[in-house]
Amino acid sequence: MLTVNYYNDFFEIGQQKINFSFYELSLPDDDPVYTLKKVMEDLDFSGLLANCSDKGRTGYNPIMMYAVITYANMRGIRSIDRIVDLCERDIAFIWLTQGRKPKRDAFYDFKGKKLTSDILDDLNYQFMRRLKKEGFVTLKELFIDGTKIEANANRYTFVWRGSINYHLAGLLDSIDKLYSDYNSFLQDNSFGEKYELGNAQMFVIDGIDKVRDVIEKNRKRKITKHKKLSNNRIIEIDNCSPIEILKLQKNLMAIADGEGIVFVNGKGKRKPKLQQLYEELEHCGQRLMHYKECFEIMGKDRNSYSKTDLEATFMRMKEDHMLNGQLKPAYNVQIAVENYFIVHGYVSNDRTDYNTLIPVLEKHKKAFGEVLEEVTADSGYCSEKNLLYLKENQIDSYIKLQDHEKRKTRAYSKDIGKYYNMKTMVFEDEQVYICHDGREMRHINTEKKKQNSYTQTKVYKEFMLFAIGRNINKYHRFLHAKLKKFEGKLQEKTA
Repeated sequence: MLTVNYYNDFFEIGQQKINFSFYELSLPDDDPVYTLKKVMEDLDFSGLLANCSDKGRTGYNPIMMYAVITYANMRGIRSIDRIVDLCERDIAFIWLTQGRKPKRDAFYDFKGKKLTSDILDDLNYQFMRRLKKEGFVTLKELFIDGTKIEANANRYTFVWRGSINYHLAGLLDSIDKLYSDYNSFLQDNSFGEKYELGNAQMFVIDGIDKVRDVIEKNRKRKITKHKKLSNNRIIEIDNCSPIEILKLQKNLMAIADGEGIVFVNGKGKRKPKLQQLYEELEHCGQRLMHYKECFEIMGKDRNSYSKTDLEATFMRMKEDHMLNGQLKPAYNVQIAVENYFIVHGYVSNDRTDYNTLIPVLEKHKKAFGEVLEEVTADSGYCSEKNLLYLKENQIDSYIKLQDHEKRKTRAYSKDIGKYYNMKTMVFEDEQVYICHDGREMRHINTEKKKQNSYTQTKVYKEFMLFAIGRNINKYHRFLHAKLKKFEGKLQEKTA
């Protein structure tokens, strides 16, 4: 049985530190930190060093900072405060920092300003080329898949394009009425001739008429209890500038100064008509500016965003604990993998996977050239645009068709209204479909929707740090024979 003196026998009274020499401790020979050191010795950090300024006080070595953050991601640690703590207590982190103790501000500055997405991509691609030389990857085939990750944002801070369009239509009606009141005010009081002011012309916004048509249809459908129509039309609001409203306010102020009209405020004081018109124009101008900012944040490729995370888009998630199809702020994260290694990462704001395949393949082409031969993905990537791209670039695709299961049914082959069950003929170098009644159907026009690629910077950087840490971990397991190269599915033994 231990006695009370056991503590005093092991520690000196009042002792604050354990008595041992730091250099007597050592890391295991198979620790992943040695693999990280081996990988970093062959990397070219010229891009990272060029992004760091040599002016002012000398900060921490950026290569050392990158090594610490990468090793933390290898161990599944992404919290800056936790990394700072480990730099003071963990032997591997102390070995990487050589005894230095960088604080949280240094890490935030490094990740936010110096470590850009392009630098991370360059370092990852250098590592991929090394893996190719050692025979772990070929870079000739990719397996692509993605998932939606919920953003760290409030679920009820949404901004919808349809809602903005609805309120914008009402605001433009109010501004149009104010313009009429402004012109009447100048005409009734002869201020136009006296101050050489012309009539105000209401600006025109392309697409707002169709928005008003949808609003009117939805009002009728609400009476009949029908489902509302989507009102997510993209409006060209560039011509709509609050500066035009500001010019009218300046004109009113000039009239007020010339006529000696004083603006009043407070209870029991009646505002003059000029002041009322001025304040209404100011209120409408502020609202118009707010809607323009919302459209600029949202862009043309999505219909929603979160107020607390402007890069997050509201999507329908796989996990629906409320079972009501609730939309949540999320990111569509795509990865391209070969032999356990993440070759590419892509973060999209698109709610589907249709428009994410080509940007990933373009990244591969830009980084490694035209070496890709095979692409494997699920039916979520099956679209005419993607299949045509793969065919034009001579890439073999293993993508399941979306109607693969439907093609097996009898109803599919008996449906006479579908073009794939019609006869075809070539007339004047043009393919013509012949319907069940014998009538010819010719091609009229082809509609294409331009989709701009969009990558969230902050989320993409965090994901690529995770991917690089994971890749080095896999490389470490390969070197220590803890993982074997994937050679395909094993053939099942037949009885």
